Amino acid sequence: MTLFEKALVLHLIGDWLLQNDWIARNKSDLRHVGAMVHAATHGVLLGLVFGWVGGVVLGAVHLIVDTRRPQRWWSRTFRQTQSGDVGLHVLVW
Repeated sequence: MTLFEKALVLHLIGDWLLQNDWIARNKSDLRHVGAMVHAATHGVLLGLVFGWVGGVVLGAVHLIVDTRRPQRWWSRTFRQTQSGDVGLHVLVW
C-alpha cells in the first residue's frame, strides 16, 4: 500500500468504525469532549503513518474541518448556491 492508501484506510476507520453517535452529534462543537476525542482518534491513527508530528497536525486539521467553519467561509466567500436544483447540500446546519 502507498502512504496515501494507508492514510485513507485509517481515516475511514476513524470516521466510520470508531465514531459513535455521541461523537458524530458533538464533533462540530470545539468545546465538547466528543470533538477532542474524534480529533485525537484521527491524530493517533494518522500518526501511525506520518509520525507523531503529522498525527498532531492532521488531528488538529480534522478538528477544524469538523466544525464546518471552513465550509461556511467557502460558501459565503464564493457565493456557492446552497438551495434549489443546483444547490450543493454538503453542510448540515
